[in-house]
Amino acid sequence: MEEMRILLRNKDKINPTSAQDYIQTGGYEALRKALAMDGQEIIDILKAAGLRGRGGAGFPSHMKLQFAKNAENDVKYVVCNADEGEPGTNKDRVLLTTDPNSIFEGMAIAAKAIGAHKGFIYLRAEYSYIFPVLEEALANARAAGCLGEDILGSGFSFDIELHSGAGAYVCGEETALFESIEGHRGEPRYRPPFPGTKGLFGKPTVLNNVETLANFAPILRNGPEWFRSIGSEGSPGTKLFTVCGNVNKRGVYEFPMGVNLKDIIYEVGGGIADGKGLLAVQTGGSSGAIINASQIDLPLDIDHVSASGGRLGCGTILVIDDTNCIVDIVRNNLDFFRSESCGQCTPCREGGTRLYELICHICDGKGTLRDVDTIVDLANNMRITALCGLGHSTAVPVLTSLQNFREVYESHLDGDYCPVCGQDWGN
Repeated sequence: MEEMRILLRNKDKINPTSAQDYIQTGGYEALRKALAMDGQEIIDILKAAGLRGRGGAGFPSHMKLQFAKNAENDVKYVVCNADEGEPGTNKDRVLLTTDPNSIFEGMAIAAKAIGAHKGFIYLRAEYSYIFPVLEEALANARAAGCLGEDILGSGFSFDIELHSGAGAYVCGEETALFESIEGHRGEPRYRPPFPGTKGLFGKPTVLNNVETLANFAPILRNGPEWFRSIGSEGSPGTKLFTVCGNVNKRGVYEFPMGVNLKDIIYEVGGGIADGKGLLAVQTGGSSGAIINASQIDLPLDIDHVSASGGRLGCGTILVIDDTNCIVDIVRNNLDFFRSESCGQCTPCREGGTRLYELICHICDGKGTLRDVDTIVDLANNMRITALCGLGHSTAVPVLTSLQNFREVYESHLDGDYCPVCGQDWGN
């Protein structure tokens, strides 16, 4: 099964820090085109292309630009969210280390669309080794006239500043990320106002994921009709997938939206490792839905994955073989989320810890059906009342695992024997 490399077109083919290498592949031609256009023309092209965000819920990308463009303010910002904190996700790291100029170009196009002259890349703290790569690439882009004052002789100025996070998962949420850049504790803000009108430093701001920004230049270069011809109707274009877990060929792959999950596992990933059987798949990272082996005939696009109870999000595909226990997988997820809560809102701070305690109770063979009912009620309340996506997402693996593996949970109740764990709690 052959990849369709659009975003990864330059991987292992150019010197990633060289603006000249990037230019020789057609790089910055889309920016040159954008610089000769009105901002609304750029937004209209992205709207016609149907590009949706590649890092979260799949929000239409043109709408973020439109909100910021319409906001009346002399100062506006473009921010690249490179805080790739979802466990098992590596696709943004690949783009940043192999083709950073594609991100710079996307940011500059967005800046021209809304009238911004300053941008920020917020880099995950654990990616400190990427920081010097990006610094060198930015310096070379400025020397080539592609960033800084009077970009490509157009009279338009735009430059990018790097900012490193401090290791907080919650700073992947856009307003917590803004707080972090501003030097404050990384906590989500109450909304409204929304970032398009009051974002970074209180100014209109467009924030996009690394992969989303990398799509801007190919769309402007090739046109919206070309982009629409790839992928599915509701989710045009390609998607980067991080395939990990109990699979033979782990890695980051690029395929058109709508590629079948079953094909990803068995053709791309080479099937389940060590000859084991497939138990489950978690799509969208640790905050994604957990589905069973009978549900993997699933088109991987934003709408189909949402219908399965989760979201495509970062595109991580965690393959889980039948030597694992689903309840233990969920316990591990909850241990991560409770430790990463910023503590600002009660549903996430208290709810995440309580969910973890209840799941541990079940793992120990001490749970009851009443505990399961409490878990469902608590998780549903978190989805509704938590301040940000961390609290909402905590509930997703819990609820979907209960929906798709109810019998596994029930096998743990009242001291019953767990056939997968091979542990007897006294019966």
